[in-house]
Amino acid sequence: MTENDHVLIGSECGTCGTVGFPATAHCARCATATASPRALSTQGTVWTYTVQRFAPKSPPYVPPPDGFSPFAMGYVELPEGIRVAGILDCETFDGLMGAPAVLIATEPVPRFAVHPDELVAGAEIPEEATR
Repeated sequence: MTENDHVLIGSECGTCGTVGFPATAHCARCATATASPRALSTQGTVWTYTVQRFAPKSPPYVPPPDGFSPFAMGYVELPEGIRVAGILDCETFDGLMGAPAVLIATEPVPRFAVHPDELVAGAEIPEEATR
């Protein structure tokens, strides 16, 4: 499976046009039951993040076989104007704010590849995603 095979499914309100994630039948803005599923962008920018420096409570966390390693979690702002929470795969925790991010997995939670100093796999980040 390639990066382009991963898709986040959100919803768009048929009344007011609000886009949300995850998908739902009711609009979070106007509360009408007119929202329908739609695919979301797979590229965006890191809006904010934090570093998980200790193992979360288990369960539900399942530690990897080689033990816990600190990891970044954050919100990635998509061109649709929404922010999606997920794990940020990165080599360093420095310079993540505003860095380009590309969706690489959707299960069990969204996961984005982030390289602060370069675009991932030649991906072009839309201008709207950098606002």
